[in-house]
Amino acid sequence: MIYLQKKKQKKVLKYEKEGKAMNLLYKSTRNADKTVTASEAILKGLADDGGLFVPVAVPKLDVTMDELKSMSYQETAYEVMKKFLTDFTEEELKHCINSAYDSKFDTEVIAPLVKVGDTYHLELFHGATIAFKDMALSILPHLMITSARKNQVKNDIVILTATSGDTGKAALAGFADVPGTKIIVFYPKGGVSRVQELQMVTQKGENTSVVAIHGNFDHAQSGVKALFEDKELEKELAAKGYQFSSANSINIGRLVPQVVYYVYAYAKLLENEEIQAGEEINVTVPTGNFGNILAAYYAKQMGVPIAKLICASNENKVLYDFFQTGTYDRNREFVLTTSPSMDILISSNLERLIYKISGEDARKDTDLMTELKTKGSYAITGEMKANLADFAAGYATEEQVAKTIHDIYEDTGYVMDTHTAVAATVYKAYKEDSKDDRKTVIASTASPYKFAGSVMSAIDPKYKGQDDFKLIEELQKVSGTELPNAIKEIMNAEIRHNTECDVDQMEQTVKNILGVK
Repeated sequence: MIYLQKKKQKKVLKYEKEGKAMNLLYKSTRNADKTVTASEAILKGLADDGGLFVPVAVPKLDVTMDELKSMSYQETAYEVMKKFLTDFTEEELKHCINSAYDSKFDTEVIAPLVKVGDTYHLELFHGATIAFKDMALSILPHLMITSARKNQVKNDIVILTATSGDTGKAALAGFADVPGTKIIVFYPKGGVSRVQELQMVTQKGENTSVVAIHGNFDHAQSGVKALFEDKELEKELAAKGYQFSSANSINIGRLVPQVVYYVYAYAKLLENEEIQAGEEINVTVPTGNFGNILAAYYAKQMGVPIAKLICASNENKVLYDFFQTGTYDRNREFVLTTSPSMDILISSNLERLIYKISGEDARKDTDLMTELKTKGSYAITGEMKANLADFAAGYATEEQVAKTIHDIYEDTGYVMDTHTAVAATVYKAYKEDSKDDRKTVIASTASPYKFAGSVMSAIDPKYKGQDDFKLIEELQKVSGTELPNAIKEIMNAEIRHNTECDVDQMEQTVKNILGVK
């Protein structure tokens, strides 16, 4: 292992003389007429019309890869994020970055690049909750508070979030006891790993609430979105001094920090002389919600030499089918897999890509999203499908995931989690099929310790059915890695959250938590 624009747009893009930075504004995927600043978009989370905020144009990097290759993660983050968050001052943005990427991470490099066989694993799990969501959710609270201050917000901000396992804990950890905020997380009962659940229900913080819903992640996500869109509820909350915002990847303040690590990965490949300047690479991302691969797409748009974006699905292969056929259809059996953070049938971030490939046609985007809501499916045009040429897609079965974990461990001694194994499986098939031998970065999205049962039983069937916490000890021996603090903390932690509700009780549950009658 080696560590290694249309007329409309011209109106809203404001350029200042004397070489000052562009003021980048944001618009809704469902209405291009109204624009907001970056800080306003972060505060709102979701646009008033139910659309997602997108930049009026993806900005280009104004530093070279040669300059970036010697930069720290924090320095890289500033160079990327200053292009998106143009209403933040240098001082404000650097404060947010330095407050986020600090000793909470167990390595100074924040996101190590590890050579495993013929691929490069970008380890995104060295933060407080040992999952890639830490990369964005460590900074989002700081961006949110700065945004509130910039916009003279007097209300308490209520972070309302649905999670398939990782976002919840990362958001809870980020927002715990942050003044002027409360956070409510909904997760599917029985739809997350034992470690993921314990991480959430043991969360400290007077402003934190965790609710298990009787349903799957899509129910949780749709329920949260409905609460955001409920204008009557908005008024009721405002009367009590509250307003909603989101920590899900629908929030542009969550998505922008994710762009950083793809820029960083390329620069590190260059620094380590694994690639030559300008050489194109591929990126493979395990995803259900599409946000993590969308961030790589934005990195490409910024100027990072990325050839193919390979979208890896598990057996809930709604995204794979979409890229193959041009039809997005969530009307199918929901499969519980060993990669639960990808057990998703409504990929909310895909809307941002749909808007892009439609030629930024807000009406077309709205029509398709309405079809998804009413019929559970939609089909894109042939022209739109042609605009997906940057993407490839594949999926992995449960058997293939287990085999990949086993084989890579046997061949290299490297232990990966189930989600990363989905990506590794899909990449191997892509390479064999396409004969594309470009250097490839695999987004390694979670620590194997979060899924010790699945990982250890893949390495050796004798572990199947054994207690997760006993297997954590075995995993430590097998991997030769130190037990993460995130695991140590939950071993004997007190259960602090035990609220459960049906899907149709989510609104009342939120009201109860906030004391709104």
